[in-house]
Amino acid sequence: MCFEVINCLCVCVCVCVCEADRVLVKVQDLTPDKADQLIWLRARVHTSRAKGKQCFLVLRQQQFNVQALVAVGDRASKQMVKFAANINKESIVDVEAVVRKVEQKIESCSQQDVELHMERIFVISQAEPRLPLQLEDAVRPDGEGEEEGRATVNQDTKLDNRVIDLRTTTSQAVFRLQSGVCQLFRDTLINKGFVEIQTPKIISAASEGGANVFTVSYFKTSAYLAQSPQLYKQMCICADFDKVFCVGPVFRAEDSNTHRHLTEFVGLDIEMAFNYHYHEVIDSITDTMVQIFKGLRDNFQTEIQTVNKQYPSEPFKFLEPTLRLEYTEGVAMLREAGVEMGDEDDLRFRAPNPGTVNSSSKYDTDFYVLDKYPLAVRPFYTMPDPNNPKYSNSYDMFMRGEEILSGAQRIHDAQLLTERAQHHQIDLEKIKAYIDSFRYGAPPHGGGGGRSVACLYLGLHNVRQTSMFPRDPKRLQTPTDLCEKGARYFRMGGVSSTGGQSSFSPGQQLH
Repeated sequence: MCFEVINCLCVCVCVCVCEADRVLVKVQDLTPDKADQLIWLRARVHTSRAKGKQCFLVLRQQQFNVQALVAVGDRASKQMVKFAANINKESIVDVEAVVRKVEQKIESCSQQDVELHMERIFVISQAEPRLPLQLEDAVRPDGEGEEEGRATVNQDTKLDNRVIDLRTTTSQAVFRLQSGVCQLFRDTLINKGFVEIQTPKIISAASEGGANVFTVSYFKTSAYLAQSPQLYKQMCICADFDKVFCVGPVFRAEDSNTHRHLTEFVGLDIEMAFNYHYHEVIDSITDTMVQIFKGLRDNFQTEIQTVNKQYPSEPFKFLEPTLRLEYTEGVAMLREAGVEMGDEDDLRFRAPNPGTVNSSSKYDTDFYVLDKYPLAVRPFYTMPDPNNPKYSNSYDMFMRGEEILSGAQRIHDAQLLTERAQHHQIDLEKIKAYIDSFRYGAPPHGGGGGRSVACLYLGLHNVRQTSMFPRDPKRLQTPTDLCEKGARYFRMGGVSSTGGQSSFSPGQQLH
């Protein structure tokens, strides 16, 4: 009997390898319309449960999953049922199965109206029998299952085992929506006539001033990692590109471990010339943001609902036109919330909790603009308010009470720009090319740089949840570090997943 099974396995492995024209169906496409069809599917084994002469598997592709059944009968032997029951979680399998409608919805799966009746199963890639974390624990909402003693997984454990955590339905949804933010940002601006640019990340002087920069060795001198693409965006405007944007990494040497700070993140930056007033820039940016919000609302409901199952939040609200307040009104909102601050303090750093500067209850919107910031808290290239030199033609934009974009009209006069740089004690020699670009005629212009849109749109409470491999003062891991950590984990013996080690090597099959 064993000899016959082994021979059968060898033949089937060859068939599996050679049938390159086999069509593999996606889990998300398994609907009642495919009932009674024989299909092939490649997926991960999410869970397995043996019950008598039957074995139930949940097969997962990204954020979609489906229940699969194998039972002893004409099309399956006892050996196949036993084999299926012992496939390790997270193994990748190919299955041949018939799609069947179900009388009662399968609430635990995304495909609730069908299940698969398996006829053949191949193990394409076998996972280790022990996993550093269980995916069902990693997606469990805080507090759920405490009475039954079911576990949840803390953030550090998730980040230490990021590749596994990224397989969860929540993480899949988060990063697909984040990809959508970047795509909507690009599409909207290109439709508005903007040009995408790429700017240097190794620069000769700190673009924002101050000490929050990473210094790097650059041959016989020192250089810095760019805090923003700011100076080069403006130089492109001076070069008559008129309207530009870029999507790229930004580096901030902020020794902070708050929920909103990272030392590296992806910035969404805009710069444009205007005709009469810098509010033209605000109008263009707010319209871009509104188009992003609409695109997420209309095209990413599956992802939003998936995230909300683990991290409940209210639907994101916005107005058309966007609510615009002056800085002094923002200060008043903080004071009403019990925060003590002066008229010219930077309110971005005075709000003690997320959402303190929240407009939702008063104005029924989660997105708004604060205009006319004090000049003293803005970078050197910010245009002063011509009517009140204590203030500036600058603005911040907020989502759910937290700043997501900072911008301003820029100084386009070389002499005034030089004076402001000297006031901020910036070495003029290091930004000579930047200042010189304004000596040959520069149009009035402004812009802004944003981040954390996906995080705040979804109502998440930590930017690390929307950073694929986050960098902060305590987290700088390379793939080598993670592999060694995983090796130590398995040498020590981690938490066992359900189901034992299969005795069949990858590529084997039973029927």
